[in-house]
Amino acid sequence: MKIYHIPCLQDNYSYLIVDESTKEGAVVDPVEPQKVLEAANSHGVNLKLVLTTHHHWDHAGGNEQIRQLVPGIKVYGGSIDNVKGCTDKVENGDKVSLGADTNILSLHTPCHTKGHISYYVTGKENENPAVFTGDTLFIAGCGRFFEGTAEQMYESLCVTLGSLPKPTLVYCGHEYTVKNLQFALTIEPNNSRIQEKLAWAQKQNQAGQPTIPSTIEEEMETNPFMRVDLPELQEKVGCKSPVEALREIRKRKDNWKG
Repeated sequence: MKIYHIPCLQDNYSYLIVDESTKEGAVVDPVEPQKVLEAANSHGVNLKLVLTTHHHWDHAGGNEQIRQLVPGIKVYGGSIDNVKGCTDKVENGDKVSLGADTNILSLHTPCHTKGHISYYVTGKENENPAVFTGDTLFIAGCGRFFEGTAEQMYESLCVTLGSLPKPTLVYCGHEYTVKNLQFALTIEPNNSRIQEKLAWAQKQNQAGQPTIPSTIEEEMETNPFMRVDLPELQEKVGCKSPVEALREIRKRKDNWKG
């Protein structure tokens, strides 16, 4: 399994997932279909699937056009998320295969939108799995609670995504890493892992390179929203439970002017 970044719009990413045995491909959130097709052609990939994380236009807005450009392509999206151009609705636990060696598991990760889906992708045994988290989990952050609650975001981040294998590569929908890590330091100023990752991410940005992927393990070390089970973090934000801490940190992030 190979994964390619496709920078789109101002700070979005689409991703091309390639099953190397067959050169069949899936694309995550192809908001600029022309760029996606150029990437697929340059790697000799036969596009078969679209994996839509959620209905917002900057993720699903290219679906109808890509269906016109690639006849017969299947467009997957959450069953309750009203995804534009969707041909195949998926629920939590639904599985899709790509080519010979690549398997895709749909994980319902609601809060940012009601029907948000993250896609957990596995390849050959010796390859690290990957998860495409849209706007639920960002590197060192999480999405705004547009259609859900802190309880849902806790379940999505800390239970569903947090229980994936630690080496799982995390591919999110936007390049927000530097800002997210700067905010994370307002919560845990002495966390050396956050300090180190911020210095690295700033260098990546300056070089015009992506800061994505991360891993589930790195998120457990640096992402305040995934560290809310820690009593010491709850204490720092004046809370007594993980959900309460998550709600408080999100509120602070919404008002943060960093």
